[in-house]
Amino acid sequence: MPSEELFYLPITELAKRIESKQVSPVDLTQLYLKRSEKYGPRLNAYARLTPEIALAQAQTAEKEIRRGHYRGPLHGIPYAAKDLLAVKGVPTTWGAQPYANQIFDYDATVIEHLNRAGAVLIGKASMIELAGGMNYRFASASLQGAAKNPWDTSCWTCGSSSGSGAIVAAGLAAFAIGTETWGSIICPSAFCGVSGLRPTYGRVSRYGAMALAPSMDKIGPMARSAEDCARIFAVLAGHDPKDHGTLLVDKAAFTYSPSMELKTRSLTVGWLTNAWKTMDPSVAKIADATEKTLRKTFPSAHRVALPQGPWDDVGNVTMGIEGAASFRSLIQTGQVSELTDPLSQINGYVNEQLSGADYLQAQRIREILQKKMADLFDSFDVLATVSQPLPATPLDFNLETGLSFPDPLAPSAICVASPLSRSRAATPKSICR
Repeated sequence: MPSEELFYLPITELAKRIESKQVSPVDLTQLYLKRSEKYGPRLNAYARLTPEIALAQAQTAEKEIRRGHYRGPLHGIPYAAKDLLAVKGVPTTWGAQPYANQIFDYDATVIEHLNRAGAVLIGKASMIELAGGMNYRFASASLQGAAKNPWDTSCWTCGSSSGSGAIVAAGLAAFAIGTETWGSIICPSAFCGVSGLRPTYGRVSRYGAMALAPSMDKIGPMARSAEDCARIFAVLAGHDPKDHGTLLVDKAAFTYSPSMELKTRSLTVGWLTNAWKTMDPSVAKIADATEKTLRKTFPSAHRVALPQGPWDDVGNVTMGIEGAASFRSLIQTGQVSELTDPLSQINGYVNEQLSGADYLQAQRIREILQKKMADLFDSFDVLATVSQPLPATPLDFNLETGLSFPDPLAPSAICVASPLSRSRAATPKSICR
């Protein structure tokens, strides 16, 4: 029997063992499948496993590697994809009852990229219905039920990429793909203690992914480390003619090498002082220790304030109107009543009352906020802060009333559409998307 350690090895280590033939992709896939069959249902982590696809891809990877055709660090590595990414012939439910039997006859571009890299699709990760596109009050707003946190199963994993967070934290797959419109990569990564990367808007194609708010939606990896995320991102990133929202080739692609070190100059780091008005005492203690460590590593680091602005309002109006348009048919046919969460059942009708004038005004303000954030990044390479101001919340927590504090971070990131954006952070509110 393999030791528990195997399931928590980073991709970098698994890749070395696979390339050197110490670990078989088929054996590794079978081990992850067995573990996922055992623990996945306990955590409500998967929408479904895909053992036939996984074993076929693992067998192909093993044959190629034996013949000396090694495709790179994801070759033979099992992963899970959030259940809003189309996989040909496999139900893609969007976490919602009205789409429980939905099947596409093509793969999302992200899935195509991972196929070419030789990665092994082990299953579709559970998610909040419609990625929270109608808002929601409770963690149970999912076709699969509330995703349980592996560290404490009485707590939630957070955000619409809730299953992806549970899968990575529990060692059910080497990595998972999440999506984020407003916090749903970084929030579950924070609650589950894993690494998450929300890429700059337009770096990763969204073709074949459910659209929530097209001017805000992003796809990114969740894994064991920042380096793992970088390796996955190198596979995912790139221009796609099927997604006109992707950046041009020279700005979309990303190349990673372990030898990539900033040798010519040191990073300019800013510690955000106004990310959260209040923090849970346990989080505040960790934040204080982190800031001290950061200053030791980067002596030039200093405190900086996030520009003031109506971040929440702009983000809410933009997502509300775009989300109502994305799910117009669901709302107008009344099928929205089939959703699980009581807020999800009514909020689409509320969002339809927002006007075109509201949207245009929000976009004007968004441009101002974009400029403020771009100016901030002219002075800093990295902005650091606490991803969430509190620990993982209980499964029965009312997110609408319990997490009603202002959140400047997630909208500040979505308001930066520049290809130079490097902002990281997210929201844990009821509209974690």
